[in-house]
Amino acid sequence: MANTTLRTATLRAAAKRAERAARQPNEPEATPDPKPTARTAGRPGRLGAVLAVLVVLGVVATAMLGWRYREAERTAQARAAALTAAHKAAPAVLSYDYRHLDRDFAAARAHLTDPFLDQYAKTTQTVVAPTAKQYRGVVKATVAKPPGDDAAPAASVVSASPDRAVILLFMNQLTTSTQVTTPRLDLNRVRMTLISTPQGWKVSALDAL
Repeated sequence: MANTTLRTATLRAAAKRAERAARQPNEPEATPDPKPTARTAGRPGRLGAVLAVLVVLGVVATAMLGWRYREAERTAQARAAALTAAHKAAPAVLSYDYRHLDRDFAAARAHLTDPFLDQYAKTTQTVVAPTAKQYRGVVKATVAKPPGDDAAPAASVVSASPDRAVILLFMNQLTTSTQVTTPRLDLNRVRMTLISTPQGWKVSALDAL
């Protein structure tokens, strides 16, 4: 009887093991939690860095465009201001009358700045003044103007920046003195360099062409 009970228990245990073995293939296996690889983990960081660089480049490009626009605007203003200053300075610098030289020279110096200011002062005192007094010289200079009521004076901007400009002017100079029997008209070209100063645009160089 004992042997029969033992065999029955053994058979039951074997049946249970077979039943468990038959169920295991159908049971879902536990899926391990996905872990980010080094490649996928670094992608969001690189994307953020790229976006940051693009933002910086956009800001720099906008700043550069703004700076160029302001520089172009300042240059345009400088061209107009320097040309106006040259129109006023040229007749004063190139004219004089022996009867009131000190007044004429002072008026001219108001349009000048160094290094031309010092050069003009020395030349007028050592050369122009003695000669003008000796021969009663009078020179009246004007910016040439083509025929026509609407014609602009013959002057143009050669180059310009916000702080410096070079102007080309065509000048008429009418001279009278004891050395000439009739007034003499000279047609001259001058290149005038002007710089921006706290007192306005001043002539820093003048060359006859």
